[in-house]
Amino acid sequence: MNAPIADRTKAADAASIEGKNVVKTFGGFTAVDDISFAIGKGEFVSLIGPSGCGKSTLMLIAAGLQPLSTGAILVNGARLDRPLTDIGIVFQDHLLLDFRTALDNVLLQAEIRGLPMEPARARAMELFEKLGIAHAADRYPKQLSGGMRQRVSIARALIHDPSMLMMDEPFGALDAITRTQIRHDLELLWMETGKTVLFITHSLEEAIGLSDRVLVMSPSPGRIVDEIKVELPRPRPAHLGDYPSFNIYADRIHALFRQFGVIKY
Repeated sequence: MNAPIADRTKAADAASIEGKNVVKTFGGFTAVDDISFAIGKGEFVSLIGPSGCGKSTLMLIAAGLQPLSTGAILVNGARLDRPLTDIGIVFQDHLLLDFRTALDNVLLQAEIRGLPMEPARARAMELFEKLGIAHAADRYPKQLSGGMRQRVSIARALIHDPSMLMMDEPFGALDAITRTQIRHDLELLWMETGKTVLFITHSLEEAIGLSDRVLVMSPSPGRIVDEIKVELPRPRPAHLGDYPSFNIYADRIHALFRQFGVIKY
């Protein structure tokens, strides 16, 4: 598979991840059912589906943070049997520590991992520059906007240069304008770094605007019911409606949600 990034050599440092017939049950409740997927090195893949369909559960399983009931997760072809360490995770809640500055929140990741601090500090400031928050490095979380806090959490997830990034509704709490800008910033950063990304969202615009492929999940028990290859030029514009194909992709997802009764009109 060719890496879908500007500098394709970057994908050599990325990881592939594959799920084979993944099932997760909690007692008598099946959260995800017989899910198989494959994400190539350097690929950006979004997972979209209705609330409660098991998207977050599947991400935690893929990260090795939630045991599966049956099936397997393979990372670079090897079966995953413990939590991934070569990974960055961004959640909807920024999870920053109030008593540490933005920079020190990012450096906490380096401290925990025992990384050399001076290179880590330089890397953090480089990420802050690219994310447009270098001026806020010494501010505390309460002094930052929601979008700035989430940018700090992205920098924290990337400070150790992981081969894979997983993001669970990272922009869900942000206003529409901020979401559009941070989506653009994330796309440019991904194009430069070539990380493998699994991105969970409820937003059609985010899924289509960021992804190489979109995996659509059914209502609970969650299954993958469609895979959409997004063929739009990069970097993508803020207003995706300029591309007629965007509406084709969106209509295809809407049709599935109507079929499952998620959307009724």
